Amino acid sequence: MIPEKTRHHEKWMAFALSLAKTAANIDEVPVGALIVKDNKILSTGFNLRESCQSVTKHAEIIAIEAACKKLGSWRLNDCSLYVTLEPCMMCCGAIYQSRIAEVVYGCTDPKGGCLGSLYSINEDERLNHNFKVVKGVCEESARELLQVFFREKRSHKSKN
Repeated sequence: MIPEKTRHHEKWMAFALSLAKTAANIDEVPVGALIVKDNKILSTGFNLRESCQSVTKHAEIIAIEAACKKLGSWRLNDCSLYVTLEPCMMCCGAIYQSRIAEVVYGCTDPKGGCLGSLYSINEDERLNHNFKVVKGVCEESARELLQVFFREKRSHKSKN
């Protein structure tokens, strides 16, 4: 039997994966994110770097900004962030600054991830806020989505 908390994580990650597919459909790197508070979706986001030509338009940043606006506060205490790919350094800075309580992610990012791969910002005791991290929820689906996207990009590039 799957524990209740794990079922919630899988449910929310499935939604994040649908957001990642939306990103892929508009030729963005397929990463999706959502913020949940009190078992309700507060905000969502997916990558828009190419569409907006803005380095800060990562799924996590978009979701964090929308949640702050909705709550009327920069503090996202008691919120969980679900994201399909391990957050980068920039996104981890925003997660830390916004006081998110928990981050749940799908697949690791060995080249840029900062919640276990390159760094573990969430565990740095020098910082005044630490947060819980749950890794590997729907990992295979998240990884496959990224692999297919980049395989198609390489295939298209080699044809041109």
